[in-house]
Amino acid sequence: MPHDIVPLKRALISVSDKTGLIDFARALADAGVQILSTGGTAAALRDAGLTVRDVSDATGFPEMMDGRVKTLHPVVHGGLLALRDDAAHQQAATEHGIEMIDLLVVNLYPFEETVAKGASHADCVENIDIGGPAMIRAAAKNHAFVSVVVDVQDYDTVLAQLRAKGGTDLALRQRLAQTAYARTAAYDAAVSNWMADAIGDEAPRRRSFSGTLAQGLRYGENPHQRAAFYVSGQSRPGVATARQWQGKELSYNNINDTDSAFEMVAEFDPAQGPACAIIKHANPCGVARADTAAEAYRRAFDCDRTSAFGGIIALNQTLDGDTARAITEIFTEVVIAPDATEDARAVFAERKNLRLLTTGGLPDPAASGTAFRQVAGGFLVQSRDNGRVGRDDLRVVTRRQPSPEELDDLLFAWQVAKHVKSNAIVYARDLATVGIGAGQMSRIDSTRIGQRKAQDVAQALSLPQPLTSGSAVASDAFFPFADGVEALAEAGARAVIQPGGSMRDAEVIAAADALGLAMVFTGQRHFRH
Repeated sequence: MPHDIVPLKRALISVSDKTGLIDFARALADAGVQILSTGGTAAALRDAGLTVRDVSDATGFPEMMDGRVKTLHPVVHGGLLALRDDAAHQQAATEHGIEMIDLLVVNLYPFEETVAKGASHADCVENIDIGGPAMIRAAAKNHAFVSVVVDVQDYDTVLAQLRAKGGTDLALRQRLAQTAYARTAAYDAAVSNWMADAIGDEAPRRRSFSGTLAQGLRYGENPHQRAAFYVSGQSRPGVATARQWQGKELSYNNINDTDSAFEMVAEFDPAQGPACAIIKHANPCGVARADTAAEAYRRAFDCDRTSAFGGIIALNQTLDGDTARAITEIFTEVVIAPDATEDARAVFAERKNLRLLTTGGLPDPAASGTAFRQVAGGFLVQSRDNGRVGRDDLRVVTRRQPSPEELDDLLFAWQVAKHVKSNAIVYARDLATVGIGAGQMSRIDSTRIGQRKAQDVAQALSLPQPLTSGSAVASDAFFPFADGVEALAEAGARAVIQPGGSMRDAEVIAAADALGLAMVFTGQRHFRH
């Protein structure tokens, strides 16, 4: 049976990440803990003046095969697995000269980091740890008597109990064991997913995903739902890698919406000028490009001023003071950008509840990646939607050719439509959205919602007519009937971009010709559910 307090008399330490190692090991030694170690860890401890016994001395076998074999030995695993209250286990340990190991401190070869650096296949293989996971699993299994530490952040907790209680209590050992198994599971998932990619297996028989807790959340989408935020360790710039300068902790909905906003604005190359996206409930309510970030924000805001209140704002360039001042004219939940000037941060400092995040870069919209979604009894996995089209990919299907300016607006609207929930309709004019219809069961409903929003803005701004007049329109999927195109013409649209592929394409094209619209097909759709 497990005992509550287990004294720490002997520790085996073998770490790749040596952050905090010396201070931790010195505190153990000061408490009378004997230290066993291997290779580079032992050398680092000795260099710091600590007394260390090599594992090879305990096992009677040297490290061999370039370090591949050093801890895979009964002296090590017997010391971790032996039950302290089992007479037969203790007799076997005595007969074979096996001493008990009360504390295992191991963090694994940096496999994930090696893959992220784009290392060769051979280097990745060499960074697959074998002895480490085996020891971790053994110690975690025997948590009734053994403490196992796999994260640097647990050093202080172990030392605090050692000082206060002379050892670790069962509750801590259980928590450490759970963390240990989660770490080996994540490690194996990283290796197996890398191998699947390496051999081109897009649907491996077994697949795992893992994450590390970044933040406990007060609740999920609604107050009665529990939630937490886990990070995958990927280096893709975004909400998971951002620095938060000020404001309250992000909520579940904040994180989801901020991710949507930043992925949206990343569609626009900052080398081609500033862009701004305003997101509400994971849908864009305004997107624009302009000569300055402040102007891009104002034009995005003018697409749907009502929905922008309490929204998430994303910029593709450094946030400056002028833009910050414009943003503070209304209530905003989160602003995310690659960077922010001191002036901008000073402006926001007066708005204590506004969260400001900077990421140091933009996510690559063309990069490959994996997305997954849970369903009852399983989960769906797909590659990230990194589809993009340019002018050379478009096929004009109507008698009227779009003008160069219309082509610019069509491609802009298409980039926005990729990030609008289906059914998606995006009206654009002069590189700014002027009406968005999102998430409707009928495409014509989305068409009419976008038109109505433009009419509301025209009324609010005392414009002579809605900005959908003369606009270009993107549809994330094909028009199944001609009535959708007719509704666009009613709103004043002059050009349409859509995937094509409907059984009624000929009917839709004929309607566009009759209405004097230009229409282009992309051959690619962007459903977003």
